[in-house]
Amino acid sequence: MTPPDRQYDVLDKDLRRITVAESAQFHAIRPVLRLGAAILLGVALIFLALGVTGQQPGLIATGVGFVVAGWLGLSIGANDIANSLGPAVGAGAIAIGPGLILIGLAEIAGAALAGHAVTHRLADGIVHVAVLENGVRGQVMMLAALIGAAAWITVATGASLPVSTSHSIVGAIAGAGLVAAGASALSWGGILAMALAWVVTPFAAAVLAGALLALLRIRVAEAPDRARAAKAWLPPLIGIMVGLFVAYVATLLPGLSLRLPLALLPGVGAGLAVALMMRRRLIQTLVEAGEKPGMKRILRQPLLFAAVMMGFAHGAGDAGNVAGPLLVILTPSQEGALQVPLLMLAVAGATIALGALLFGRRLVGMVSEGITRLNAVRAFCITLATAMIVLFASGLGLPVSSTHVAVGGVFGVGFVREMLDRRSNARRAAPLPPEERRRRMLIRRSHVATITVAWVVTVPITAALGALCCLGMLWVTGV
Repeated sequence: MTPPDRQYDVLDKDLRRITVAESAQFHAIRPVLRLGAAILLGVALIFLALGVTGQQPGLIATGVGFVVAGWLGLSIGANDIANSLGPAVGAGAIAIGPGLILIGLAEIAGAALAGHAVTHRLADGIVHVAVLENGVRGQVMMLAALIGAAAWITVATGASLPVSTSHSIVGAIAGAGLVAAGASALSWGGILAMALAWVVTPFAAAVLAGALLALLRIRVAEAPDRARAAKAWLPPLIGIMVGLFVAYVATLLPGLSLRLPLALLPGVGAGLAVALMMRRRLIQTLVEAGEKPGMKRILRQPLLFAAVMMGFAHGAGDAGNVAGPLLVILTPSQEGALQVPLLMLAVAGATIALGALLFGRRLVGMVSEGITRLNAVRAFCITLATAMIVLFASGLGLPVSSTHVAVGGVFGVGFVREMLDRRSNARRAAPLPPEERRRRMLIRRSHVATITVAWVVTVPITAALGALCCLGMLWVTGV
């Protein structure tokens, strides 16, 4: 019989591994933090010189905006690459070097093809830039937002506080916009929609990841004939997911932009091809592994697909944090609806990919060995659910935190796992002691509190920083 103090501790183990991952992030991206501190010091010196010499503020804002936005892109890539690549590397589906290149390309593709909605939301959906008195004022506002968000991310990460870049940039834009244009220029409905998305998306990821885990465990992992069950369920499941993803991408391709009925055609073709390929690879794996292969070996290829999809989703969601403010800085006098250039999105995605390539190797290695290597099934469910939820939110133009969404997925698979364990052990397992139930409740509440505090604190702090930066720059420039 399983000892009562070790029965239902899967969720708590995964939550502790997330804490380890966050600690690893703080150590792995220290070079990025030093770079950020140097950039912020340089920005302060530039604006001090601007106040003395009276040079054109618009030109200065453009140059400084590129530098700060570029650093934000590097920081995003260095911070979040492990969310995409860690599970696949941990399962042995791909090596770190090729994986970094593959996910970097997926980030660029996601940014270029699907990053326009979030970019437009950040550029014109928080502050209506058309009401600003002049274009230079809009440039100063967005530069102040970039500096405020970058300052908070640098300080918070250095202090080992898990914060979201998306939350930071939203708060900083709102605060800077309040100073530059007044409360009437803020889109309060858009801000409320983003705040609701930050609350809803982790729960949605929990439901989706839990459903995937229940399907894989009941139909495959616990099947009497695991090999036969894997051949019956996994190829069509992965084929459907790939088909839907390809159909979605087909609606985004420049010059193609297929409507949904037509976009299903390439999706169906890709899904069938992947299902057949998956079945062939699966048969080979089953022959090599024997009658009851481990789920880690079975899920190697699906984990790689989930990693690519996660990289694409991350690029689609986070490129706007770089491109949104830059769009206003580079096109201050644009009339009518803001148009998001494809090149700008691609460059934003490239900076994120560069951050992953330059600073992500050590972090991915630490995370893949310490977190995801233990259970490929849960890693697959969490990664795929996170990617799908982030993609859906990005399509609606809602910037969300991929890390917070992934934590929701961890809770979902943990609760489903415990529910299934209770069902199978109901007649023979001893109940947990009260002190053990209380300990685990405290562990879970602490993680919920961490996410809540990170969300609640980040927005007002970055809003205050964005407002202070904007107030100071408007005073220095006199615009």
